[in-house]
Amino acid sequence: MVKTTGLIYCLFILFTYGVFAQNISVSASTDKTNYLVGDYIYYTIHAEYDKGLKVYPPIIKDSLKNVTLIKNDTVLSRDNNGKIAASYKYILSGYDSTAVTIPSIVVLYQVAGDTAIHSALTNAVNIMVSTLKVNPKEDIKDVKAPLRIPLDWRWIALWILIALIILGAIYYFYRRYQKNKLSKLPVRKVLILPPHTIALNELRELEEKKLWQRGLIKDYHSAITEIIRRYFEIKFGMPALELPTSEAIEMLKQYQGAESILGITYSFLSNADLVKFAKFLPLASINEEMMKQAYEIVNKTIPAVVDKKEEAANVQ
Repeated sequence: MVKTTGLIYCLFILFTYGVFAQNISVSASTDKTNYLVGDYIYYTIHAEYDKGLKVYPPIIKDSLKNVTLIKNDTVLSRDNNGKIAASYKYILSGYDSTAVTIPSIVVLYQVAGDTAIHSALTNAVNIMVSTLKVNPKEDIKDVKAPLRIPLDWRWIALWILIALIILGAIYYFYRRYQKNKLSKLPVRKVLILPPHTIALNELRELEEKKLWQRGLIKDYHSAITEIIRRYFEIKFGMPALELPTSEAIEMLKQYQGAESILGITYSFLSNADLVKFAKFLPLASINEEMMKQAYEIVNKTIPAVVDKKEEAANVQ
């Protein structure tokens, strides 16, 4: 019975070893065997293993002697047999003239469903790092100074002249293009509306907004008085927007054609002042009357006859 149990255990160990041995194979190589001091040494560890294995990237830094690790990278690919081929690439460099042996590197891996860590060893790689050959019989020479190319000022002057000619030609054709472009633009006549037309249009737009009907009484009175005051500025050339009501009336007396609107203007501006400054809430009839007065102020100051030369001057 003991012999049978021992035999079974040995067979299990051999079977397990065979499975692991067939699951992964690793090897190491360099791109060549002879290098000069300071050359890049391209060292690669190749691993081929089944999908069920988890292979950890090899750590080689602590195993290196006489060479220095500069950079490492990993490239994975898949071959036709369903196995994974991994290439772990490293760049090394040696700074002393000597024979270098990169020892066998341990590659750790796990089998799917097994927590145990297994390992595989690469082959050792031998390389030679040499210095440049120096002839001790020759004299030491200084480093050659950089060659200086003498400047040919004639060529420089020629290139400057060519550049100036090109820039001048570009500027000439650009100005000519702009001039032709402007000459082809159509002349557009702009109609300049007389001040009474502008004021009447603004009053109609204000009516359509229905501000006081929506409870915006102060906004309504501010807007309507601004229209009339701006009209006075354009019509009579007075700073009506900046003057208080009393001063505006006094200044209006100085202008010909304003006699007929002095009384209505005073009433119009006084009512607006009460709303804007005294927080007076006018009746709806007063709000309507304000619009009528504004129209009357403008209509009474429209010239009876507009000279044809003046009409022509309003078109540019």
